Parts: sequence; C-alpha cells; structure tokens
Amino acid sequence: MRRCCFLWSSGKKKKILALLAVVCAFLTACQGPREEEEKNSIRIGISLYRGDDTFINNIRNELEEKAKEYEQEHGIKVTLDIQEAKGSQSTQNNQVDRLISLGCDVLCINPVDRMDATVVIDKAMTAGVPVVVFNRQPVEEDMNRWDRLYYIGVDAKETGILQGQLIADLYWEQPDRIDINDDGVVSYVLLEGETNHQDAMVRTEWSIQTLKDEGVPIERITGGIANWERSQASALMEQWISSCPDTIELVVSNNDDMALGAIDALERAGIEGVNVVGIDGTNPGVEAMENGKLLGTVSSNKEVYGSAVIELAASCALGEPLPQEYPLTDGRYYWIPQEILIQDLEG
Repeated sequence: MRRCCFLWSSGKKKKILALLAVVCAFLTACQGPREEEEKNSIRIGISLYRGDDTFINNIRNELEEKAKEYEQEHGIKVTLDIQEAKGSQSTQNNQVDRLISLGCDVLCINPVDRMDATVVIDKAMTAGVPVVVFNRQPVEEDMNRWDRLYYIGVDAKETGILQGQLIADLYWEQPDRIDINDDGVVSYVLLEGETNHQDAMVRTEWSIQTLKDEGVPIERITGGIANWERSQASALMEQWISSCPDTIELVVSNNDDMALGAIDALERAGIEGVNVVGIDGTNPGVEAMENGKLLGTVSSNKEVYGSAVIELAASCALGEPLPQEYPLTDGRYYWIPQEILIQDLEG
C-alpha cells in the first residue's frame, strides 16, 4: 500500500507541476503587452523628399526641437532616425526598408512622389508600422487603404485663396502699388512648383481665381515650372525680363524659394518696383519681406507643424489615443493653420 501510495503521490505531483507551468506561461503572456504599454522610449523614422528644400529644412528643425520637448514633458526618450531621399522615390523606398529594419515604432514620411506612395504604404502595412505622412498629400485612394495612415499639412486651396486675398486687399487699398504703370490692368507672371503636383496646381488655381473674384483686373504675361527651386526660378525670370521688358508688374509664386529667385533676377537687372508674392513663410522669405524685397507670403505655423507630427507619431508609437489638441478631419487629416504676412508698407 505504501508503494502504491508513493506512486499515486508522484503522479499527482507531476500533474500539479505541469499545471503550475501552464499558469506561469499564461501569466508571462499576459505581462507581455503590459510591458509594451509601459514603454519608456520610442524610435521615429523620418524620410524627407529633399534636405536642401528650405521649407522642409525649417520643418526638420521644428521636428528635432519638438522631439526634445516631448522627452522633457513626458519622460519618454525619443530617437529620431532622419533620412534624406534627395528627390528619388526609389531611394526613399529603400530608406523605408531600413527604418523598419531598425525597429522604428512609427514612420513619418515626406513623399518624393505623392502620386506613387503605394510602395511605402505597402511596406509599412506589411510590417505593421503606422505612418504619418506630411507636407505632400498622397492621393485619396492611398490614404483610404489603411486606418493607421495619417496626413499632416496645409490645405492648398486655403493657401491659394489667402495669397490671392493678400494681393487683392492691397490692390483695393493702394491700386497704384500693384498696377505700377497705371494702365488699369495688373500684368503678372507665374512661377509654379512641379508639373502635375497637386499643391502647385491648386495654389495656382485658387490664387488667380481669388483675384478674379475680388475684381482685380489681371492679365497673365507668361509662366513656367521652376520645381520649387530658387535657381530655376531666377533663370526663368531672367528670360522673362529679357523677352517682356517693362511689362511685368507682379510675380505670383507657388513658394518663397521661387519668389526669392525672381527677386534675384530683378536685382541683377536693376529693376525696382515689381511686386513679388510667395507662399510658405520660410525664414529667408520672411527676412526678404522685412527688408522690403518680398511683398508678402502665406505662412503656415511651423511650430504647430512640428508639434503635430511629433505628438501624433508618439501616440501611434505608444498605442495611445490620438492627441485631442490636433483634431483629425475624417479621422486621418490634420490641417496646419495659415496666415497672411505682408510687408510693412508704412515703415
């Protein structure tokens, strides 16, 4: 009997040990997610379409500053892995692979080609890494493909309307300031960003349409694509000055860099009085405005831009509710506030 009792006790002991092992395994599995929820560091992968773009460089500086502020406020270490695609979509695709392999918790992408963001989105979806796109809005079809994909940027229609309003308001206050030769028509040239780029097309359309709606008598002399670049805009403006001497009264530019390029050409030609307006409110643009060279610009709030990207990215990385101070339109879009900046004409 003692022997039988011993065998029975040994078997029962094995069963109890096995049960304890199962319970421990279950408890360990339950603790896993809790540890993830209590993360004290996050890694944010960032890919910029170009590092030498003045506006993007301004945003990069804000992202770095706001990441430091987030660390101090929340006690969570934020590592930024910043890559520059140098205008190549293929390079950006490879950068996304690398950022995912580095274990980034979230990706912040400034697309090279907004019409071809599918590959980047597919890579992120496959890896389960949320994406915050900024500055260059993907097509709606891509934006609707995943519920962990967000966009932060400006409303291009609003931008164009504000630029047109800037010119129209000044025209009706001081007509001779805009209609330089006082012939009753404002003759303008147009500097556009990229071919088939949504922001360039929408900014152009609504800037000019607003001038018409406000009753400003305008006549287009010519226009051209300068790819957002100061040097290309300067070269185009030089050609227009040569081919259309003494006729250009206004330069309407899709961004500040191209507006500054136009100013460079005007200064080389020794021409004064031509009004130049831009968009973005970059540091060089604002400086040119304060120096009386740029008539005005439409500025997006860079500080809010940086904060919105970092806060939304951090919430995605930590699996937390999205920040209420940046309410999303349709659950995925946050529009950066904009304002008109104009030269002090009385100074």
